[in-house]
Amino acid sequence: MSDKKTIIGSHSAGEKAMVGTAVATLSHAAQLPAAQVELIERARDYAAGAKSESTRKSYEGDWTDFTTWCAAQGFDAMPATPSVVGLFLADRASVLKPSSLSRRLAAISVAHRQAGHHLDTRAPQIRDVMTGIRRSKAQAGVVTAKKTATVSDDIRAMVGTLAESAIGTRDRALLLLGFAGAFRRSELVALDAGDVAVRKEGLAVTIRVSKTDQEGVGRQVAICYGADPATCPVRAVKAWLARVGSDGPLFRSVNKGGAIGTERLSDKAVVLVVKRTAEAAGLDPAAYAGHSLRSGFATTAARNGASEAAIMRQTGHRSVQVVRGYIREGGLFNDTAAAKLGL
Repeated sequence: MSDKKTIIGSHSAGEKAMVGTAVATLSHAAQLPAAQVELIERARDYAAGAKSESTRKSYEGDWTDFTTWCAAQGFDAMPATPSVVGLFLADRASVLKPSSLSRRLAAISVAHRQAGHHLDTRAPQIRDVMTGIRRSKAQAGVVTAKKTATVSDDIRAMVGTLAESAIGTRDRALLLLGFAGAFRRSELVALDAGDVAVRKEGLAVTIRVSKTDQEGVGRQVAICYGADPATCPVRAVKAWLARVGSDGPLFRSVNKGGAIGTERLSDKAVVLVVKRTAEAAGLDPAAYAGHSLRSGFATTAARNGASEAAIMRQTGHRSVQVVRGYIREGGLFNDTAAAKLGL
């Protein structure tokens, strides 16, 4: 146990760790030459960029939740023992899903590592608690709610509701490119116009940074012409490029008067476009989200016989298990014994 001053001090150190500043917290920094202090600051900035901005913000919120809980309970947040972390997870299990608890645990682990402390997340006090929580939730019927994948028929219906206006042209390009490229919403809105190269065969889209590519190695994704001009992703993107030009963000704000702005769309805007067009097409907007475009590609491709390797090349997935989940879903009705019952 510790007094409140110790806890508050731990909270402050942990917050610094979450943004990568633990590199600069050397006790003798005041005595270092100016050049070395500058080098420490540079290292801190690089450490801060090790995670994407969205990941850092999520981890900071998770870490704040943990330190606030520790302060209320009278525990040390930094360094924390596995028993304290296990108690925190058990307490938060009443209001959080297992996936959210796993992210909390990841944030706590990262904060400790960056501050120079070791936290054994495989310790029984943590591992067994998490296993018990997942089992308890499963037995209670609590499952992860998945958003509906937008298959080709859905996309056709959604795009069919859009006018030939500036916002309609933008949303058509966003939906069709997101679906054909199996892009994450964060990848879509991060695209610049210069990342899209028009070629004879279609489009070569360069994804510079993604969730699974924090170091920015990048990858190119091929977008082919569609058979139907009304739902062709290449034609849709070229029509939008004709409006916005070759510089700046690809997907931008459009005001009510139809004027195209210079501000990049947020990832939340992708969700709004998907839900708005789904509702206009007579679909349940609550069942769709930004990820529906990506999952819809994988499900549709699997249903039409695409291989695991081909799907993973397009989506950039590193986990075969995740892709196989889409394949199972896409092929659910392709070869089922229930169709052989003669009913």
